Amino acid sequence: MSVHVLDGKTGRGNPCAVSRRELLYGMAAIGASAVLPEFSFAGQAGAAAGPRPFRIDTHHHFTVPKLLAESAAKGVSQAGLQDWTPQKSLDQMDKGSVATSIISISDPGVWFGDNTAARALARECNDYAAKLIKDYPGRFGLFATLPLPDVDGSLLELEYAMDTLKADGACVLSSYGGNYLGNPKFAPLMDELNRRKAVVFCHPYCAACGTQTVLSDGQNRGVEFVFDTTRTILSLLSTGTVVRCPDIRFIWSHGGGTVPYITSRLNGVAQKLPKGLIYELQKFYYDTAQAFNPYTMPSFKKLVPASHIVFGTDFPLGGGSGLAVSQGLMDNGGFSESELRGIDRDNALELLPRLKS
Repeated sequence: MSVHVLDGKTGRGNPCAVSRRELLYGMAAIGASAVLPEFSFAGQAGAAAGPRPFRIDTHHHFTVPKLLAESAAKGVSQAGLQDWTPQKSLDQMDKGSVATSIISISDPGVWFGDNTAARALARECNDYAAKLIKDYPGRFGLFATLPLPDVDGSLLELEYAMDTLKADGACVLSSYGGNYLGNPKFAPLMDELNRRKAVVFCHPYCAACGTQTVLSDGQNRGVEFVFDTTRTILSLLSTGTVVRCPDIRFIWSHGGGTVPYITSRLNGVAQKLPKGLIYELQKFYYDTAQAFNPYTMPSFKKLVPASHIVFGTDFPLGGGSGLAVSQGLMDNGGFSESELRGIDRDNALELLPRLKS
């Protein structure tokens, strides 16, 4: 399976560009690295002859043992994370020419009914991620975990994560206890994120998983994730939150749920949006995780400007890999060379300028 690369001509002047020859020969030269003991840190094994990675993965997951245990107790197995290690992420990143992955916590988040426990677990996740960033310079970034729906605790953790840990942004779920992000109870957090001009990565929550018993847990997530993302986008539009908080840079998972395919059904919220529905939808950013197939991509591309599509894999969940995503974008997107270069890297750099150094 081939991947998109920058050739010497179009990539000239870009220090992260690699030639096709470098990629083809370098990929073969990447040796198998020794897998680290779970949740431990050791020196990163590298391949001297490997290609220089250049992509930025904005949808890449990690976990900690306590979160795995809490999730399992709630019936969420997260099979792809059970044996996750930092080295497994690095191995996949190298195979897909990913330079940096911005890591985040997936559904079900860290709140399991107790605010104090959720605050402690969010802090554990963020401190772990900060150590990962320190131990592997340039390879990882962080969308900070917040203990929502505890708004006060989330404001405190946001301050710590952004000001002390220097996180790249915040990660939120699409809903909490049936309340979507446009709900007034979340307004203080939205206002603070807006004040900070924060990048906010939204991962869907399976709100219907507890009531839908016919489907398996995995089947529920496959369907309900896209619907919950759509519902929370609608809530931000219908409440006018996007107008009140215009400086939040939202990244929506999985190509924005179903939004690119039901745009005409969202016209009812247009009266709350002085600049119109399409303007607000095209301000958002959308990642490519599980949105690169030949059926999804045409509508996705029709709505979303190429400059607002960012590379995302969903690793290690959903079968996500840099190779699969890049191949799907080439096969199904009809993107130009410059558009692919933007999706691979440059669009994320507009959101995360620290990665330019």
